[in-house]
Amino acid sequence: MAIAIYPGTFDPITNGHTDLIQRAAKLFDKVIVAVAASSGKRPRFSLQERVDLANRVLAGVDRVEIIDFDILLVDFTRQCKADVILRGLRAVSDFEYEFQLAGMNRRLAPEVETMFLTPAEQFAYISSSLVKEIAALGGNVSEFVHPLVIEALNGKQPV
Repeated sequence: MAIAIYPGTFDPITNGHTDLIQRAAKLFDKVIVAVAASSGKRPRFSLQERVDLANRVLAGVDRVEIIDFDILLVDFTRQCKADVILRGLRAVSDFEYEFQLAGMNRRLAPEVETMFLTPAEQFAYISSSLVKEIAALGGNVSEFVHPLVIEALNGKQPV
């Protein structure tokens, strides 16, 4: 059974994330959306809020499981018996960082492959950071995130 881990902070989960997850669910027997604690990034939503939002947004997607983690990604990947780390590439600017991560993960866990997916064209420019900034300034983010995320963002005070 081929299992993929799709790690991220998902602060918040966007339509770009959802697009990649839905497409990955067609390629793998199971996709684990691995929500990173990432306290160093000072996320707007708590870890539990991010897991809950992802569960609600992805409720209708088969073969997807949402799990939080706060350990080294390759160790988490091994714990889950996953074969692949799935990463998204939005633009050329993502490539250098993602290439470096993939190389380090390969060095730490040579048995785990990294696979890159590009988002659908209409999602290529969406990032959680931009969504949070637009929402904090009162802008409309309805084309970038699920309505449940808008509701959650509207209930959050900017940090």
